[in-house]
Amino acid sequence: MKKVKTSVVIDGELWERFKSRVGGEGGLRKLSRAVEEALEEELCENMVIEAIERLLGSEKPPLEVTPVRPKVATDAGRAVREMRESRL
Repeated sequence: MKKVKTSVVIDGELWERFKSRVGGEGGLRKLSRAVEEALEEELCENMVIEAIERLLGSEKPPLEVTPVRPKVATDAGRAVREMRESRL
């Protein structure tokens, strides 16, 4: 993987907090990896989409949604009310 050196302008206090959280022991390499991981996390949805597209190739998945009826009678309103009341 090709590495790129870059410069960014961010709030100094924010940068210092980030550096102290990552830890001073690992030095620049550990700090660079932490920034890289934060960027990957921000872009993970795109990475998953790209991976699925690579797996599918030119084949497109069907876009039909088939409704499924529950096997047991349910009352969504009652279930939501019970969950809300359990938080109180």
